Amino acid sequence: MANKGPSYGMSRDVQSKIEKKYDDELEDRLVEWIVAQCGSSVGRPDRGRLGFQVWLKNGIVLSQLVNSLYPDGSKPVKIPDSPPTMVFKQMEQIAQFLKAAEDYGVVKTDMFQTVDLFEAKDMAAVQRTLVALGSLAVTKNDGHYHGDPNWFMKKAQEHKREFSESQLKEGKNIIGLQMGTNKGASQAGMSYGRPRQIIS
Repeated sequence: MANKGPSYGMSRDVQSKIEKKYDDELEDRLVEWIVAQCGSSVGRPDRGRLGFQVWLKNGIVLSQLVNSLYPDGSKPVKIPDSPPTMVFKQMEQIAQFLKAAEDYGVVKTDMFQTVDLFEAKDMAAVQRTLVALGSLAVTKNDGHYHGDPNWFMKKAQEHKREFSESQLKEGKNIIGLQMGTNKGASQAGMSYGRPRQIIS
């Protein structure tokens, strides 16, 4: 980790493409949400990808964020009294946030990996995780979300339908057109080529 030098060639191209996915406008919206959700005690980062990464790097702000989405008495992440200074403790704090976010409902494909944040390898993935967490919080609408609900898209929700027994029986008598139809279909006039010639 500490001895990683600059990348060249294809590695540099890949890293450049990853960095281009980072959205500065989305960063502003996420900072506003985190401050609204956690309070002004979390402070504000310096503008830009690096400032955002440094702000979240020790995992404390992320832990406060996910804890604020739960009711008092059931906070999933333990936050130490003083911010961790040792590298493995900071990475452990980030891992606890990721576990709590997954338990909250964020799907694995929307999750960043600890090194994506800690080493600033893919800050766009960090943004993706926070957007997914915000969308879930808005969708749940349980009173724990603070901020403008228009900052995040609501997730699609299940719309369960109940059918009576008589409606189900009626449905068995109807053949849907997606299953095909045999009206007007016949094999008249079809030929499959010449018959097989058997010579003895």
